[in-house]
Amino acid sequence: MEKIKGLIDAPFTPMLANGDINLEPIPAYAAMLAENGLKGVFINGSSGEGYMLTAEERMALAEKWIAAAPAGFKVIVHVGSCCLRESAKLAAHAAGIGAWGIGAMAPPFPKIGRIEELVKYCEVIASAAPGLPFYYYHIPAFNGAFLPMLDLLKAVDGRISNFAGIKYTFESLYEYNQCRLYGNGRFDMLHGQDETILPSLAQGGAQGGIGGTTNYNGRELVGIIEAWERGDLETAREKQNFSQAVINVICNYRGNIVGGKRIMKLIGLDLGPNRVPFRNMTDDEERSMKAELEAIGFFARCNRF
Repeated sequence: MEKIKGLIDAPFTPMLANGDINLEPIPAYAAMLAENGLKGVFINGSSGEGYMLTAEERMALAEKWIAAAPAGFKVIVHVGSCCLRESAKLAAHAAGIGAWGIGAMAPPFPKIGRIEELVKYCEVIASAAPGLPFYYYHIPAFNGAFLPMLDLLKAVDGRISNFAGIKYTFESLYEYNQCRLYGNGRFDMLHGQDETILPSLAQGGAQGGIGGTTNYNGRELVGIIEAWERGDLETAREKQNFSQAVINVICNYRGNIVGGKRIMKLIGLDLGPNRVPFRNMTDDEERSMKAELEAIGFFARCNRF
């Protein structure tokens, strides 16, 4: 099974002022990401407010992203849901419209507390699209599924034929690396924390990754990998530290889902508001965030259209 090389973006869902989804910006969005070095998108995930969308909205977004994708640009569809039957329906739809792959995080309710429960959840979804790579999206801060991922790999090995790997969005580089080494690198371990790409590269990981700040800071994050590959450690360090400085700013404005989505407006692609219960930024907060970004030189280094 093909392993992803390079960085995949987790895009925001464009919305109108009334909260309806807005498909119109997606072709320009996809082209911008590709131009800035991203290799694809992982849609309808946490950055895309996927759990706050209807199944029909999620399918419409998937269809538009696949239609808009440049040549060679991978579209992975997050299909996780609190309703397993809905997840299976979304997975089958993704396969039918030509998605490159699918993924699912554990549901926030009911909370999954055992490996076998998680394996069964993944198994049902993956079996609905047996021809597509399936990635488990490990983000326990969002769903409380603080389970050992090495145990998950051992449990799915030989049981779920299209289980491709894990999008690993957690702080333990030790566990990430142990998963990467399992079975002589059998599974594709996609690095999911933009703030720790460089230390993961030093371990041999982060050959492929999925990030949220790649929406607006993709050039610098891609640049970390490029600098590492040519042996330029000082440049890689500088770009990683700059990327952390950007993250420090968005942490002052309710994180990537809220603050990051507003940054897209500042760089020229207004993707609209977040859905309730997210608390959208005020105009004063936007001005304050812009000043903080200007202070670190962000707008000279951010993604370009």
